[in-house]
Amino acid sequence: MTLDVTATQPATSAGDGTAPRDHAARRAELAAFLRSRRERITPEQVGLPRGARRRTPGLRREEVAQLGAVGVTWYTWLEQARDIHVSPQVLDAVARALLLDRAERSHLFALAGAVDPMPGSECTSVPPALRQVLHQLDPFPAVVQNGRYDILAHNRTYSRLMCDLDTLPEEDRNCMWLAFTHPEWRARVVDLDATMRLMAAKFRASMAEHVAEPAWKALLARLTEASSEFREIWARHEVIRPMGSVKVFRHPWVGVLELSGTSLWTGPNPGPKLLSYTPVDETSRKRLEKLAELTALAAG
Repeated sequence: MTLDVTATQPATSAGDGTAPRDHAARRAELAAFLRSRRERITPEQVGLPRGARRRTPGLRREEVAQLGAVGVTWYTWLEQARDIHVSPQVLDAVARALLLDRAERSHLFALAGAVDPMPGSECTSVPPALRQVLHQLDPFPAVVQNGRYDILAHNRTYSRLMCDLDTLPEEDRNCMWLAFTHPEWRARVVDLDATMRLMAAKFRASMAEHVAEPAWKALLARLTEASSEFREIWARHEVIRPMGSVKVFRHPWVGVLELSGTSLWTGPNPGPKLLSYTPVDETSRKRLEKLAELTALAAG
């Protein structure tokens, strides 16, 4: 289903006191910005097949229109800097299709001269103040995740709790992906089967509010293709809301760790959250301190 854009009409005058030349410059900047964002996205990122005859870098215009459920003609006119007015709803759909972060989304609406209907949409960046909080929580492992389980930031102890996160490519820094595909990560979770089921159930519950968004669909497609375990668990349609729990990890440097997880949401639940792990007993506390010391030594 394509968004209804019949209410939008070609612009005939500036109408707001801005000189036509300024409008033309802004339209040109908007067109260049959209092209640059489209060309940086691979088909795999949004769950589309690459195909053998693809010559266009990134996505095609019609693919962006398809992902955003907007008209191909209207999106093409935007990239051609045509003198048209486009509704905030269409801009919102384009922003989602192009996987824009908060800064990019704000830039899009500013160039289009429109008011963002969802200014509080999820942000993928972590402010410096929150990074300081993460650092101060050492030796307790702590991480900032979004509802999709993307790892947005972490402290030093967390970086070595499950695997060496700093060596992973950015696209693999997702706890769902690691739990179902990364051998070292999986080996450190004592009750892996229960953990995978719980994570998949939480992911499904969170995805209900993002089911049409390309980033969520792309992760789901990637997991479905890569893991037979995920396919089997996902077919059960289990759902559960986020909750605190005690988790047991087996680390090759320090042994078994029993840790209690606590989530503090930095935005609307279930959005970005600060997840910290605290020891449930003195043995785990001493082992966490030892892990922090060894991690610092490994970092040089």
